[in-house]
Amino acid sequence: MNASTVLEDSATPSFSPLYQQIKTLILQSLQVGEWKPGEPIPSEMDLAVRYRVSQGTVRKAIDELAAENLVVRRQGKGTFVATHAEQHVQYRFLKLVPDVGTPSTEGPAERTIVDCRRQRASADVARALGLRTGDAVLQVRRVLAYGGVPTILEDLWLPGAPFKGLTAERLRAWPGPMYAMFETEFGVRMVRAEEKIRAVLPDAEQAALLDVPLQMPLLSVERLAHTYHDMPMELRRGLYRTDTHHYRNQLG
Repeated sequence: MNASTVLEDSATPSFSPLYQQIKTLILQSLQVGEWKPGEPIPSEMDLAVRYRVSQGTVRKAIDELAAENLVVRRQGKGTFVATHAEQHVQYRFLKLVPDVGTPSTEGPAERTIVDCRRQRASADVARALGLRTGDAVLQVRRVLAYGGVPTILEDLWLPGAPFKGLTAERLRAWPGPMYAMFETEFGVRMVRAEEKIRAVLPDAEQAALLDVPLQMPLLSVERLAHTYHDMPMELRRGLYRTDTHHYRNQLG
């Protein structure tokens, strides 16, 4: 597909600027895996020839993709498909940071996989993931600890088909971030997430897993993560302890 294919629809109400159309074409190539995470994409000049547009138009499209952390520019080397295995994007969806005075040497989270099971989607999970009630999903429960202190309890649901073969054993054996495993082992890359945050009290099982009293308020963070083209691919509900950490989000 080239830019002229997209331009055929430019007279419709859905018309978008040319650089946005080129961005869409690049996204399609990313989605089908033409260029995989960590690999370089063609140069701006090559893409301009491919899509029959100016190099400036391609540059503007790539600027937006870089701003959205979908590609990474490396000085003197080119532009690469971003990956959750890279240090600077490993935890870009995790906003919990230690309070001032908390030892900064606590290191990466210690992960404990409590459960990983295949089940039928409830109505609310199916609605969030764009599935039908009763469709197959995987539910994973894990605890993240910092400095030996259980700090985050997460329950997440994944559509069954794209994650066929995912087991608790595979999750426990994986050395890096879970999203890096999703893109490396299953070809699914989370590119955007939206969250709902509220304060809640834990139930007895949640309090036991986080080693907190039932009366201790926790931060509830519900996240819906999307892959390319805004396709929902993960529903995650986390309970965060905030006695030594706080949720930090940078705006603007």
